[in-house]
Amino acid sequence: MPAAARTIARPAQFDRTSQHRRAMLAKIQIARKDLAMDEDDYRQIVFDKTGRTSLKEASEADLAQVLDVMKAKGFKPIARAGKVAAAQHPMARKARALWISLYHLGEVHNPSEQALEAFACRQLKCDKLVWARQSDAFRLIEALKSWAVRSGWTQHNRATQKPLYPIERQASLCEAILVKLKAAGHVPQDWALHDAMWKLCGEENAREHSWSAEDYARLAQQLGAKLREMGGAT
Repeated sequence: MPAAARTIARPAQFDRTSQHRRAMLAKIQIARKDLAMDEDDYRQIVFDKTGRTSLKEASEADLAQVLDVMKAKGFKPIARAGKVAAAQHPMARKARALWISLYHLGEVHNPSEQALEAFACRQLKCDKLVWARQSDAFRLIEALKSWAVRSGWTQHNRATQKPLYPIERQASLCEAILVKLKAAGHVPQDWALHDAMWKLCGEENAREHSWSAEDYARLAQQLGAKLREMGGAT
């Protein structure tokens, strides 16, 4: 057997040094914004401390010196005790939406950013979600989707097996929560979503008009609150 064929793939390794470097670069940009520093002044500091006009090739020691200058100019990093800065890249926003939806479904008991951060870091083997590689997004998102499916929240069209459109997923979420409420005996078995919309959200004539994404989001929140109130969450 050729040597290449005998090679066992090694699991992906996260470069913690690279993660720390990205965090330092992000902090420099925050400092630059906080100090309202113009382009010329910023470039001069970078050149004075690194000998370059860009931080692209700067070492961590160089980055630390740039940060020291900015601190001397008045930049004060804010330490938020007990709080986790929310990651804002596309992967994080999608994961956050799924996390909150699973909270409404009664599967997630703590909807906080800290709880999502802990779950994401376990899945992605990283120190902070904000440092995670976008190329690894599928692992976090698929883990959350699999959890959703196990909990009765359909993610695909049963006939075509194609992923549901966003508004269809929201409707499916509402249906899944309603099923749990019925199973626990908290609402009548003959309730449809329009009954829940009227009786829980006060939306009159809900059967007679098409629903928006905001309508489904509001209903999911109300159904989730009812599920937790009645002790139907798992």
